[in-house]
Amino acid sequence: MVYRVVATQQGELMPAISFAIPILPGKVEAHVAHGEEVMGSRRAEYAASRKSLGIRKESAWHQETPNGTLAVVYIEADDPGAAMAGMASSDEPFDVWFRESITEIFGIDLSQPMPPPVQVMDASF
Repeated sequence: MVYRVVATQQGELMPAISFAIPILPGKVEAHVAHGEEVMGSRRAEYAASRKSLGIRKESAWHQETPNGTLAVVYIEADDPGAAMAGMASSDEPFDVWFRESITEIFGIDLSQPMPPPVQVMDASF
């Protein structure tokens, strides 16, 4: 996990976090379906969740490796640590569903502490 500060298109500095996580074998299609559900029928819930957590941008990509597929995740937030903690502890129905989906797809429990971040500073041009 990497914390960084990025420059937005408006020139403001925004804290961000990025990380890569292995998708469990046989779960890539479940991850794609999860993303389609989040961007489709659950989009309003997703937007409300992320707004309440102070998340301004969230993106995920798949990266194929010899050892399987990784999800590469990027999140810009007012406070990335607080956003991740809120995601882990929220009792809102969408957030509970999201955590359960993450456990099924990645085999991790978001309510457990994440590894310590690596601090990186840069500016995008």
